Amino acid sequence: MKNSLIVLLGPTGVGKTDISIDIARHFNCEIISADSRQFFREMKIGTAVPSEKQLSEVKHHFIGFLSVRDYISSSIYEKEVLKILPGIFRKNNIAIMAGGSGMYINAVCEGIDDIPDVEPVIREKFNQKYKEDGIEGLRIALKILDPVHYAQVDLKNPKRIIRALEICETTGLPYSSFLTRQKRTRDFEIIKIGLQRSRLELYERINRRVDIMVADGLEDEAKSLFELRNLNALNSVGYKEFFEYFEGKITRDKAIDFIKRDTRRFAKRQMTWWAREKDIRWFEADEKDLIIDFITSILNLK
Repeated sequence: MKNSLIVLLGPTGVGKTDISIDIARHFNCEIISADSRQFFREMKIGTAVPSEKQLSEVKHHFIGFLSVRDYISSSIYEKEVLKILPGIFRKNNIAIMAGGSGMYINAVCEGIDDIPDVEPVIREKFNQKYKEDGIEGLRIALKILDPVHYAQVDLKNPKRIIRALEICETTGLPYSSFLTRQKRTRDFEIIKIGLQRSRLELYERINRRVDIMVADGLEDEAKSLFELRNLNALNSVGYKEFFEYFEGKITRDKAIDFIKRDTRRFAKRQMTWWAREKDIRWFEADEKDLIIDFITSILNLK
């Protein structure tokens, strides 16, 4: 049987962790995390990292393997996943990739342009610029250096803008000149499965999960990272809202409300991202048995 990567994707809060573990146990295979926030070991509570019990049940890769001080990109992630996949497939020719980071999933499934690495001093330069001039300063710089990418990038996302500016500075070329988006072939089969819930149910789950995170100590976790708040990794929902509270800009209750709101908005953006892809087979998130039957039939395991 051909090696197969089962990609289990869906918006935050939909229930990917539990279902991915159930599927992995059924097929006796390993899980590759494609949640870019769960890469960082200091961000456990606010990123809903699988519990110790869950991690002990199924071998996971790329959970807590970096510090927030470390740098990761979709291109680096692609290389690292492709490096370990042969070893995983030697044990079982089925592997699961589970997560909600669309760019990272696409990097593994389709490849990503070979973009140069960036020196830490350049990264720090633009992080400092963001701290001093805000996102508008980043936008102005990008509009001058790469008007093509300026017209395409999410101008509300400082991480994306900083990434483009880093490449412009490093290479002396527009970031857009590196984005050829040529799909690469893989020597393994890719089966994409999407999990969905009604909007009302998903939003209720997100709100409950935030309450649980707060009860489990999210505020203290954010406080322990406050001095590092200008790092890219920490420009994340669940942390940046508490940072504003610590700075006296908003109340604690407002910070929690904003975490819920921003998480719901993030889930909506994730669904918009995947709506354009035609090769995803969608299931309701509680249809575990149907999902397993679907995988079994696709892989001719019956």
